[in-house]
Amino acid sequence: MNKAGTPDALSRFLSGYDPLPGVADELKRPDGTMRPVWEPLMRYVAGKSPEQLARAFARGDQYLHDTGVYFRQYSGAESTVRSWPLSHLPVVISENEWDGLAAGIAQRAELLERVMADLYGKAELVRDGFLPADLIAQNPEWLRPVVGIKPRSKHFLHFLAFEIGRSPDGSWFVLGDRAQAPSGSGFALENRMASSRVFHDHFPKSGVARLAGFFRSFRDAMLGLRGPADGRVAILTPGQHTDTYYEHAYIARYLGFLLLECEDLKVQDGKLSVRTINGPKPVSVLWRRLDSRFADPLELDETSALGTPGMVAALRAGAMDMVNCLGSGVLEARALMAFLPGICEHLMGEPLKLSNIATWWCGQESERAYVLENLERMMIGSALSTKLPFDIDRTTALGGKFRDSAQGPVTEWIQREGARLVGQEAVTLSTTPAMIDGMLRPRPMVVRVFATRTENGWEVMPGGYARIGRGGDPTALAMQAGGSVADVWVMSKTAKPADTLARAPAGPFLRRQPGLLPARAADNLFWLGRYVERAEGAMRVLRAWHLRLEEHGTRTVPLVSALGDFLSTFGHDPEEPIPTHLLGQLDAAVICASKVRDRFSTDGWNALNDLAGSAGRLAERVHHGDDAAHAMSVLLRKTAGFSGLVHENMFRFLGWRFLTLGRALERADHMAAVLAALADAETPAGGLDAAVEVGDSVMTHRRRYTIESSRETVIDMLALDRDNPRSILFQIDRLREEEEQLAAVSSRPRVGEATRRILMMQTMLAVSEPEQISTRRLVRIRRELAAISEALTAQYLS
Repeated sequence: MNKAGTPDALSRFLSGYDPLPGVADELKRPDGTMRPVWEPLMRYVAGKSPEQLARAFARGDQYLHDTGVYFRQYSGAESTVRSWPLSHLPVVISENEWDGLAAGIAQRAELLERVMADLYGKAELVRDGFLPADLIAQNPEWLRPVVGIKPRSKHFLHFLAFEIGRSPDGSWFVLGDRAQAPSGSGFALENRMASSRVFHDHFPKSGVARLAGFFRSFRDAMLGLRGPADGRVAILTPGQHTDTYYEHAYIARYLGFLLLECEDLKVQDGKLSVRTINGPKPVSVLWRRLDSRFADPLELDETSALGTPGMVAALRAGAMDMVNCLGSGVLEARALMAFLPGICEHLMGEPLKLSNIATWWCGQESERAYVLENLERMMIGSALSTKLPFDIDRTTALGGKFRDSAQGPVTEWIQREGARLVGQEAVTLSTTPAMIDGMLRPRPMVVRVFATRTENGWEVMPGGYARIGRGGDPTALAMQAGGSVADVWVMSKTAKPADTLARAPAGPFLRRQPGLLPARAADNLFWLGRYVERAEGAMRVLRAWHLRLEEHGTRTVPLVSALGDFLSTFGHDPEEPIPTHLLGQLDAAVICASKVRDRFSTDGWNALNDLAGSAGRLAERVHHGDDAAHAMSVLLRKTAGFSGLVHENMFRFLGWRFLTLGRALERADHMAAVLAALADAETPAGGLDAAVEVGDSVMTHRRRYTIESSRETVIDMLALDRDNPRSILFQIDRLREEEEQLAAVSSRPRVGEATRRILMMQTMLAVSEPEQISTRRLVRIRRELAAISEALTAQYLS
């Protein structure tokens, strides 16, 4: 093999790469030569063997898998989680070219701000004929209740995205403006993390512009909007079922913002606050990631289950800033783009630097003239194959003397064919190289770029992410249609230093206190702990049952029947080697964890998913008896792995305490249930040994008690031993310790209902002798544990 950079290696690597006729290509010029900005990367890739490239691509894929990056794919009413479809080769753009693009993006962002301010203010653009009234009034994203609202920050828009593409003549144009709730900036970061691993020995010394500075500017701008009050910055997400929820959680972790759902928020006296375990706390900046009309069922869409009543009132009162302001979805109307060139000249006194994709509003004569003026561009790459039924006098059209009646042939053609052009990207997109089955192939692409408002004006991210088409189909760009995504490298001639999100210290070191814990997040962590512990308890009983089933066969043995009845009481069908109910408990744990992805470690998330996935796969093939008992042992080891990660790695902030409370309550309840069933006077022979086995205390029991198992020894070890992590008293001690820690940082009473009940149970168990813990008392203990759970919920989670 030739060394990297040799002409023969590079020429052979590029030999099969043939751009499509009449289509601009990112890698090659029209004369077939390679663009200089691509040369370093192409030389690097050409110098790798197929095996080396496969390993490099696998590194990027493994990073995305380990990090848990995914997107949600929809099929009718169903949705499934899919792996992130990375196209491993980035799109490479020179710094000089990008600077020109960034100037056009910044101009366009400011233009959209001025349009938005007018549409919800004086409406002069409609009054003076720069916009058709119907285009605005009939748009469902133009929200009348927002009219007259003046944002506290004096700006409607703070974060925007733009879809851009390259036309056959090599120029860039805008395919769409994203002002509603722009997504993708977090995915751009993850693409960058993955591509830096793919090209780990090339990326650091390359001239790729870094992204951290852009996010630092955005974060600082958001923090600057808080004002002097004790407000907080939060990201508002529709929840885990949206296709971009992973990004919401990732960017919240990255920027250090709260991740909230509408149910976390309430508006009182015109002020927005978040429900936390310590009561309501003010929120002054909200980065909205759901559509405007769902945000407030009181004034916008009364059917919305996602909204917070009073959100519009809070904006109207100037008590908060929203990124972007409600109603910004009106700017995404494709027909609006047709008027931006004229509006730009009117409002900013300069021509629009980035042209639009061809589109129009077919409502009046001036717009029909615009169609003629831009018809040739509109036809490029369109699906129209019929010959125009009229002649185009471009001189007449450009001169503004368009002569066609409302029923003339041009109008009829526009009304008949217009929707076919407006509804698609009627342009031939440029192609970019992608590795397909080990070969370099051209694929259509568009780039999404991002802009944020800072105190110095609009700043554009030096890069973004590209959507790559599937095969030669330019309409299959979306991931929902099978497309993929790629990093975008903005290249300079010199290496860029590493950058981070952190600011340089401005004074002496100060330790930051832990942030707020929304009540919803605490509730999900609490139940995550309960579901995992509930599943583990079921696994231990199932293993004991299957081992005895293997030993005794299908003969009716009292202990086997007793264990089967115990499982049935908790919803597990003994006829199923791995009960469906157990799988449901693990799925419930995953759902709880998915709702707090911003507070949950990647390792913990992967361990929990591995546990649930392994249980599902084992359920498809194991059989009763020893086979199922072995499967339970496998699952218990995976459960221990998850628990170990949580115990050893999770910071002891408030979220961990709720997770621990949930586990302690569930373990104590499970042990009380086991003892009530297997340490009862009526329990068949072998029940005490089974209880010790389920309580994972066989070795300790043998060492401590030289006599045969008795009810007293079993109760002493599994109910009253403060040193046994499986005992009831051990878990009650833990409940008291964690609840005391919560009360210490809470604004609620130090001795609440939960505290009193925990103290009473702890005292009762601490002074009891084994013979006093009867079956009836064990049942009462379970009822009291349920009451403690309700008290904790009322005190912290409601």
